[in-house]
Amino acid sequence: MRIGGLRKTSLIDYPGKVACVVFLSGCNFRCPYCHNPAMARGDAGAAVSSEAFFELLADRAGFLDGVVVSGGEPTLQADLPVLCARIKAMGYPVKLDTNGSRPEVLADLIRRGLVDYVAMDVKTDPRGYAPLIHPDPDPRDLLSSIRTIMDAGLPYEFRTTCVKPLVDPEILETICRLIHGADLYVLQQCREEEVLDPGFFQNGPNRRFSDEALSDLRKACAPWVRCCEVR
Repeated sequence: MRIGGLRKTSLIDYPGKVACVVFLSGCNFRCPYCHNPAMARGDAGAAVSSEAFFELLADRAGFLDGVVVSGGEPTLQADLPVLCARIKAMGYPVKLDTNGSRPEVLADLIRRGLVDYVAMDVKTDPRGYAPLIHPDPDPRDLLSSIRTIMDAGLPYEFRTTCVKPLVDPEILETICRLIHGADLYVLQQCREEEVLDPGFFQNGPNRRFSDEALSDLRKACAPWVRCCEVR
């Protein structure tokens, strides 16, 4: 298990819970705006050993309410089910952050009861991931993950980081049609500091949406889902 980072306490990563966030190193996507570049490249140093991580969870029993498994992309890790099972054996619910590219892993975790909350990032229209996100993506994998999450009966959310040209009103409408009726859809402001591809921001037009524009995007998305937030 490649633990590349650890946030001992978070009040925002697991809705309604005080959580610890463990970041697993390595990702199969190359989002230029990714604000965790070392984790995405897979070269984040080992922040803590697996045993030290579980010792932390034992020490914080009674204070922490849950554990977030994030990345990178956690579903790339072969021993992810073992990690989740051990966390749950300690009495913690598990929230999984995923890019949705490995629906078979996601479905297996859900089937085995190893996750309690799933957050999936939908980067753009699934047909538009190439070339900025992945050179040769399979949109069917993303669509399968969306359907698996919505049919699982677990708490979940979908998230889109709003960055041009990957997001515009028409693209968001396409995404909303795919997640129509979802419990929660979160629009996120992009950050330009410490990103995977600084040139993406430096050598082109303004990639960000203003707060007012984000608010307008939220209003446009709201009728499609049960709740839409800007985060």
